[in-house]
Amino acid sequence: MTPAAFLAFCGLALILALTPGPDSFLTLRYSLRGLRSGIAAGTGAALGQLGWAMLVGVGLAAIIEQSAEVYQVIKLVGGLYLVYLGVQAFLSHRRNGGADAATPLVPGSVRRAFGAGLVSNLTNPKVGLFFLAVVPQFLPDGASAFWMTMLLGATLTVIGGLYLMLLALVAAKANAWLNRPRVSRNLERTSGGILAALGIGTIASAAQP
Repeated sequence: MTPAAFLAFCGLALILALTPGPDSFLTLRYSLRGLRSGIAAGTGAALGQLGWAMLVGVGLAAIIEQSAEVYQVIKLVGGLYLVYLGVQAFLSHRRNGGADAATPLVPGSVRRAFGAGLVSNLTNPKVGLFFLAVVPQFLPDGASAFWMTMLLGATLTVIGGLYLMLLALVAAKANAWLNRPRVSRNLERTSGGILAALGIGTIASAAQP
């Protein structure tokens, strides 16, 4: 791969990272509970992209693309998971008396944040289809398709992960403002509502013939 082609892919990866989606909203939501949780969620989401790169590299994602039933099932699972995360945001806020963002990090919450980011990304087949559509355009002749796909996947993981970590850091830096009960409540509900709406949209698209 030429340096120009690699830079072009990096630019495409940056545009993809900056596009609002479940990963960014999920990272923002967990950042309201602490920087470590936000970074963990972003790291999990970024590593999910590397998992999709591996699937594409071995050809499994091609099977998903060719099987409409499998693709619809994965979309349905991903949509249900996003709805679950959105509803969880409302219920968790209510259980803690509206003080989620100000509550100290509880044991295991970092692991849960990481798992939520990872599962959310791995159940989003659009990531796999992105690799299937874009990666072949950047594969040089005679190169190993698997290892080049992994290289591009690692590049996408690093760029996306750095952006999500920056997003978490910005949210943590605004901690004094975010910790105001009313602001925290509105942000928690908004992020939860967006996640649920994304999930419902995904479920609706999966239900279409």
